[in-house]
Amino acid sequence: MAKQDIDTGTEDILAHEEDGVVVITLNRPEARNAMSGEMNAGLEQTLDYAERSADVRAIVITGSGGAFCAGGDVKGMAAGGGGGRGPTLDERIHAQRLNQRHTAGRMYLMPKPVIASLPGPAAGAGMSLALSADLRIMADTAFITSAFAKVGFSGDYGGTFFLSHLVGSGKAKEIYFLSDRVDAAECLRLGIANQVVPAAELEEATMALARRLVAGPPVAYRYMKENFNRAAMGADVLECLDLEATHHVHTGLTEDHRDAARAFVEKRAPVFNGR
Repeated sequence: MAKQDIDTGTEDILAHEEDGVVVITLNRPEARNAMSGEMNAGLEQTLDYAERSADVRAIVITGSGGAFCAGGDVKGMAAGGGGGRGPTLDERIHAQRLNQRHTAGRMYLMPKPVIASLPGPAAGAGMSLALSADLRIMADTAFITSAFAKVGFSGDYGGTFFLSHLVGSGKAKEIYFLSDRVDAAECLRLGIANQVVPAAELEEATMALARRLVAGPPVAYRYMKENFNRAAMGADVLECLDLEATHHVHTGLTEDHRDAARAFVEKRAPVFNGR
């Protein structure tokens, strides 16, 4: 499939589809890709397309201008507070909840593999967004930082949930409380990053990983991801065992499994059609 641009509704999000991969680029380089209302709306729209399209098998999210995402636009927040009636506190909380569910929440729950590709810093909500992906690949010059404590915020976009399950509660609290930078090498050691590569090789390595996922079994990936998510969200061991049994038997009845079994015997590569 030739590369096709996707209409995101805003220049703050660029996206294209190629060979079963949707690549989403956070695009406010002058602000290190800090979140804007338009960016979040465009991200919601593009994730909705990627999840619904049967042609899309993997999603990559990255940032332009050498950064991943600086999180919330703190400069914009400091300049806010104009006249007129704004939303009530309850309205603001509800809007924030919806946005988080439709971005970080959707990436986490989406039944397709999501890769966060970090060319540079991921801070605050940007860190949380990266953590909501299934896999993270980082340039060797990239880093993460919660940054929340430095601006008097408690944190958003699910970072406390995602990070706790990656590194444990104690280390996650340290990263949040102290807001220090965690470089790419340390992210790899902690299991936050799955790969670290030289900055010049990040795009090539990211797409190589995405293409491996595209060539894999989409039905099995869907249920693997649900198995992991249910376990992370508090299912007990019996629930996990039962869910795995249901999904394992189900995938065993797919055309993909039958072809893969024949391919094993015939010593050839399987072809997964998602059926």
